[in-house]
Order: sequence, then structure tokens, then C-alpha cells
Amino acid sequence: MCTLVTKEAPDFTAHAVMPDNSFAEVKLSSYRGQYVVLFFYPMDFTFVCPSEIVAFDAALAKFVQKKAQVLSVSVDSHYTHLAWKNTPRKAGGIGPIQYPLISDLTKEISRSFGVLLDSGVALRGLFLIDRQGVVRHALVNDLPLGRNVDEALRILDALQFYEEHGDVCPANWHAGQEAMHPTAEGVASYLAKHAG
Repeated sequence: MCTLVTKEAPDFTAHAVMPDNSFAEVKLSSYRGQYVVLFFYPMDFTFVCPSEIVAFDAALAKFVQKKAQVLSVSVDSHYTHLAWKNTPRKAGGIGPIQYPLISDLTKEISRSFGVLLDSGVALRGLFLIDRQGVVRHALVNDLPLGRNVDEALRILDALQFYEEHGDVCPANWHAGQEAMHPTAEGVASYLAKHAG
């Protein structure tokens, strides 16, 4: 596994199922100028995966409001993605997801982001990419451990706050809370106010 944080995200072009169920080629670098929440999941028609995909879809308006594009990737074909979307949720499908589902049949995307397992599926990797295409946050979970969509939103808020104000966001920070100046005095002042 490699760390991509602070580095330019590996670019890719791949087939995807779009929100309207059409097929299109998606190029990661075409999203420059907006934030990208790129997440990998192991496979379609599995167990934890649909809960995450549906949860990101339910929160999609919040990401869009923050000028972020959500993209998902698995090693399935775009045809399998479409079949999964066309399967009702009560029958194990995911229904009308409103962000692109990207196909990584060659496994090159998963490999370039450092999440490909020897078994040929991806770990649950999540990457926050800034408007310049730089990876600013990465989280990788093992297969049985689903991600927290609210945490992805919190990290996006923290990055945007830092970019706007220059103050850094301490542990458990949420939008609207006090941040700290990135100086020894700023840390001391923050800790004095928030000590135990």
C-alpha cells in the first residue's frame, strides 16, 4: 500500500454508468475545479457495499452543496453496474443511484490508488481530492467494515474551512465550531479553553 495524501491523484479514464443509466467514459482529471470524493468498494451484488452506495446517494445533495462530486469504483463491468441499479432494493439491488458507478475491470485504477487485494477486489478506500487534483485525505477499511458518510462530509468541511481561513481543525471538529491557529500560541489557547 502506498500513501497518496499530498500527491496528485492518479488520473484514469474508464467506463461508467451515469445517473441517467447511460454509459459514458469518465476521466478523473475532468473534475478539476471541484472536489471529488472517490470511493472504492469490492463488488456489486454483495453485502456491505449496497449500504454504503445507498448512504452516499442519500447524502448526495450535501456533497453537491459543498461543490463535491461523488464517484464510486469497483472491479465489475459497467454492464453489471447497470444490472445492479436496475434491480430493486428489496431484491438486493441499489436502485436509481445519482452519481457515476465506474468500472475497473482491468483493476488498474484500484492498483494505482493502492487498494487492490491479491484476490482481485478493492478494499474500501475513500479519497478526498481537492480542486487542483491533489489527494488531501485517504481512508482504507477492510472488507467487512463499512464507512461513515458523515465523516466524509466532516473531512470535506474541514478541508474547505482550512482553505478559506487558514486555521486548522482539531480532533472531532465540526463545521461551526472553533478551529485553532497553526501556531504554538494558537494550540495553547485552544487547549486551555477545551481541556478535559
